[in-house]
Amino acid sequence: MSQNDELLAQLIKRADALIDIMAKQAAAPHVGPPDWNASVAYRYRRYRDGRTALVPVPHVASLSLDDLQEIDDQKQKIQRNTAHFMAGLPANNVLLTGARGTGKSSLIKGCLNTYSAQGLRLIEVDKSDLIDLPDLIDVVADRPERFIVYCDDLSFEDGDPAYKALKSILDGTVSAAGANVLIYATSNRRHLLPEYMSENATYTHTSDGEVHPGEVVEEKISLSERFGLWISFYPFSQDEYLTIANQWLMHFGVGAEVLEAARPHALLWALERGSRSGRVAYQFARDYAAALQAET
Repeated sequence: MSQNDELLAQLIKRADALIDIMAKQAAAPHVGPPDWNASVAYRYRRYRDGRTALVPVPHVASLSLDDLQEIDDQKQKIQRNTAHFMAGLPANNVLLTGARGTGKSSLIKGCLNTYSAQGLRLIEVDKSDLIDLPDLIDVVADRPERFIVYCDDLSFEDGDPAYKALKSILDGTVSAAGANVLIYATSNRRHLLPEYMSENATYTHTSDGEVHPGEVVEEKISLSERFGLWISFYPFSQDEYLTIANQWLMHFGVGAEVLEAARPHALLWALERGSRSGRVAYQFARDYAAALQAET
């Protein structure tokens, strides 16, 4: 057999394998209901053979809203919206945007722990699986619980099919989410799509000085605008960072008398990482508290 024949045989074999995978995915059943008593949080998973499932999260982070410091305004907004949702009142889908490590994801986890006893449940969905949102919403439509569909670090590239799927759900179309479902998403991008310098050329100017974005810019803004509530996060100052670090040190059992001695170590930790975020403060506190406990 010649080299070309061998190459052709390999390509045919790979094509047959790809067709087999696609056939399995086409025949795969839609996601079914999980054991709703197994957890208060679930992950939507897609397996290699095309099957999908809601998998209970066995160990849910015990983070509470009281654990989160220096984001009181953001906390108040999301807690108010979630309380309305749990009471059956009108509530908004939420987009949390801003600096990394400032508490966006933690705030959602804190809401879950605060309201889970009242029937709140969380379903985490990867961005690539947002195309399955209509099927997922059908699964929970008749449940008595209230569900937050949570997508972390949400962003899209041009032409992403998940973009259109999410836009349809948020837009109030025939496949819109039911009254017992809200979408909470976090992102480092305010408009969820990459923005380019060349797009500035699409802006138009009227005779009275008004500036109007072009179609490309309007399309990028349109998805984020469909979230009824925007919550913005900002980098922490040094004092805010130290306050958060002290709070986490006390959470890990470090006494108040040690906090002042920990201050230069906390600042050095942040300097080495180039960030004064809440996540960095939490990581410092874990390390510092563990080192103290190891000495005793």
